[in-house]
Amino acid sequence: MAAESIIVEQKGHIALVTINRPEKMNAFDETLFSSLESATERLKANLPRAIVITGAGDRAFSAGFDVNPDNPMVKRIIDAAAQKDPGPAAELIRAIRRAVDEFVKLPVPIIAAINGIAYGGGAELAMRCDMRVLDPGAVICFSETRLGLMPDWEGGTALTVLAGPSRAAELILTGRKVDAHEALTIGIANRVSEKGRAVEEAFSLAGMIASNGPRAVRSALSLIRGKAELTAGGSLDFEERLAAELVASGECFHGVAAFLQKKKPEFPDIE
Repeated sequence: MAAESIIVEQKGHIALVTINRPEKMNAFDETLFSSLESATERLKANLPRAIVITGAGDRAFSAGFDVNPDNPMVKRIIDAAAQKDPGPAAELIRAIRRAVDEFVKLPVPIIAAINGIAYGGGAELAMRCDMRVLDPGAVICFSETRLGLMPDWEGGTALTVLAGPSRAAELILTGRKVDAHEALTIGIANRVSEKGRAVEEAFSLAGMIASNGPRAVRSALSLIRGKAELTAGGSLDFEERLAAELVASGECFHGVAAFLQKKKPEFPDIE
């Protein structure tokens, strides 16, 4: 019997959600997106007071979108790029983001325990959580531009709110790696745990939250999230349009092909 892609464990007033695909660095494929949606529905039916999300194993929180020829979603991206039509790309982006949106909009605090790498969509998911606790060996990287793509799980917007436009521009446009110490310094991490104890540290934080008035916590959280969304303005629709047009341009052909061949991509100039 295949292992569950998303594991949900209730520990008192706190739920632990584990992205369970360690053999693929917890990267998201179609099954994993579907499993996240199902897990979100189960959590809605029995809301905890706080949620901790982490990745299985000790290597990765999540490597983001699974850029793999066996992933049907990769074929859809390639087809959308070949058609040079933003429509199919936008449809795919919405389908991908829907699972993430529904999870991060659960009305209780969500803490990401980043126990290893958080690349691409994994970094975006982490930024969209309410708080982040990092293992000292954790690494965050907005790697999409390396593939001729851009953040489209709304994580780029979340990063801009957290770190400011200038810092977000640096991290997204360079695609460079950020270690735990720097993440704490620039304000995209709340805490750095002792080695191997990111989940335990996140649970400590969640426990303090869970001991407070649950209605008070939800109301305050709603205010905090609402302020962030107001700051972001109408960026979500804009992000979707830009990301879909980028896929339709075909630039990702070069990035994805190079990634699969383990080569450095060479992108053509814009004509």
